[in-house]
Amino acid sequence: MMKKLKQLIEKIEYQCIAGSMDVCVDAVVYDSRKITKGCLFLCIAGANADGHDFALDAVEKGARVLVTEKDIPMEGAEDVTVIRVKDTRYAMAYIAAAWFENPAEKMKVIGITGTKGKTTTTYLVKSILENSGHKVGLIGTIEVIIGKKRIHAVNTTPESYLLQEYLYQMAQEGCDAVVMEVSSQGLKLHRTQGFLFDIGIFTNIEPDHIGPNEHADFDEYLKCKGLLFRQCRTGIVNRDDAHFEKVIEGHTCGIETYGFSEGADLRAENLQLVKKPGELGVVFDVKGLMDFSVEVTTPGRFSVYNALTAIAICRHFGVETEQIKKAFSEAKVKGRIEMVKVSDDFTLMIDYAHNAMSLESLLGTLKEYEPHRLVCLFGCGGNRSRLRRYEMGEVSGKLADLTIITSDNPRFEEPQAIIEDIKTGIGKTGGKYVEICDRKEAIAYAIDHGEPGDIIVLAGKGHEDYQEIKGVKYPMDERDLIRDILKERGWKENMRTLL
Repeated sequence: MMKKLKQLIEKIEYQCIAGSMDVCVDAVVYDSRKITKGCLFLCIAGANADGHDFALDAVEKGARVLVTEKDIPMEGAEDVTVIRVKDTRYAMAYIAAAWFENPAEKMKVIGITGTKGKTTTTYLVKSILENSGHKVGLIGTIEVIIGKKRIHAVNTTPESYLLQEYLYQMAQEGCDAVVMEVSSQGLKLHRTQGFLFDIGIFTNIEPDHIGPNEHADFDEYLKCKGLLFRQCRTGIVNRDDAHFEKVIEGHTCGIETYGFSEGADLRAENLQLVKKPGELGVVFDVKGLMDFSVEVTTPGRFSVYNALTAIAICRHFGVETEQIKKAFSEAKVKGRIEMVKVSDDFTLMIDYAHNAMSLESLLGTLKEYEPHRLVCLFGCGGNRSRLRRYEMGEVSGKLADLTIITSDNPRFEEPQAIIEDIKTGIGKTGGKYVEICDRKEAIAYAIDHGEPGDIIVLAGKGHEDYQEIKGVKYPMDERDLIRDILKERGWKENMRTLL
């Protein structure tokens, strides 16, 4: 397709410093490797490369328009239109939205931000809305779902051009709603500019994503989360979070709250833990803006928060109470407190907890169910901070009755070296552990030695279906490993839950 330049940049502030405004472009490109003749090339300054350095190369390859935020050499670019903007990432979001004919305006778009709970909540919302007759697209950490098509996700929130392309495809597919995870980096780098979210959600915030190429400090992290409430029509906020007032400072949207607090607009009351053979969950009453009781088939208070968030969103779609209840009884999020039924005697689950903070939260929640033993199986990734290994070892040694140390994406490190670091952390606690480097053997040990009343957690891999060793990703899905283990032991009845 071809678009007029004026049409693409009408919603941004700019200066035309060279060439004519009366031109059309055949494509919008931000990757110098994908430049085509007649395209508009956005010069984006990235962490590893700066598109401004490729401006003249773009001209030589036939780019018709350059959009820049810095000075570039003009020799050889006399016949090209050069548009100067304050921030090319910000401009790209609006240009991309215009290029794809503003697809967000054709659907209800829901954006969820927060340190924890984004992924689970997006799938819950998708399940509830689809149960009530909506066609829903999803954009998140694990994948992008467009109709029957599933695309592996690279970033939690894609670059603005790719995001707009996904939204365009969803509109073409007939979606009337989109639910997406919105990362603090996505907000910081303007990936979600160019449109308004119909609903923006804040789940919670804890110190995370602070460091090089992420956020300078917690204050910046918090401010970036708060940007969502200047880009949506209705904001829904966890009132129980200590930083909820700070995160909505400067908001331009209407605000609703949820939580356990009496002042929350949508509240959870009368929480009860539920234990069934091989399963854990919660039951609670929803009060305030809605009034009913619901059972959720995942454990702990954070499951209540995820459920409340989904209910608060779906209320705006007029979803019936019975449809909400049905969705919670059926919803299953891959790798997020994912129950895998292998026995009525003990509970086995898979979870993505891959740092000390998430592991401590998970194990602390599970201890509330008073298991006979809490067994934690995990490893740590290679070529990453050794501190994470010490911390996760210490958390598991402190909270689990037995830790099974194994391998998890060793990358270019030796698995045994990583295991030794984890043992250093466990050594501070005196906690019991066994080490089994091969992950399948480790899982088999956990299943074979499961005792009545045990809760067994396979932590760290979650939705990942590979093992990365020396630069190569080998297929490895824990569900497949469990299936193979059960098959080898002749546990045919239990295998049905994994088919």
